[in-house]
Amino acid sequence: MDLVLASTSRYRHELLARLGLPFRALAPDVDEAPQVGETPVVLAARLAEAKARAVAANCPDALVIGSDQVADLDGSAIGKPGSPDAARAQLAACSDRSVVFRTAICLIDTRARPPRAHAEIDLTRVVFRRLDAETIARYVAAEQPLDCAGSFKAEGLGIALFERIETADPTALIGLPLIALARLLRAAGVALP
Repeated sequence: MDLVLASTSRYRHELLARLGLPFRALAPDVDEAPQVGETPVVLAARLAEAKARAVAANCPDALVIGSDQVADLDGSAIGKPGSPDAARAQLAACSDRSVVFRTAICLIDTRARPPRAHAEIDLTRVVFRRLDAETIARYVAAEQPLDCAGSFKAEGLGIALFERIETADPTALIGLPLIALARLLRAAGVALP
């Protein structure tokens, strides 16, 4: 079985490796810009499927995994900050508030004719504690979360920014919901513990 991760994300790569299955990762060529009026949940689902389909087109007889995560603050998507200033601004906006992370996963089975897609979306709510400017600046300088939606790394020092995390799958917040993925892989005939 050829298992393919449609992603260049090191976070997703590290998470998928936890399942102990051989896989390869390929970069999907997908425009990730939101469409006009697109909600965060629809954006996450669309991009997860688009990434999987882009890679699946060149992977016959494979299981292709696409995933995308969108942070949702009051119905608006929060992207990856890209700069320390943007990261500090994002964290200031999240201070003492809840942010919902929608992590979508799409598994395309190209062994089937026609290929079949199966998808799920995880919802994780992160409740930030009150953050002052000094705390935010210290955190951004220490962890440099510039490639993370919401400007934090929950698997690292970012955990100290929260009051709580409400989730059914803690791996979803890092970028790949392994509980949902394992369920989809088992349904596709992959032997997992």
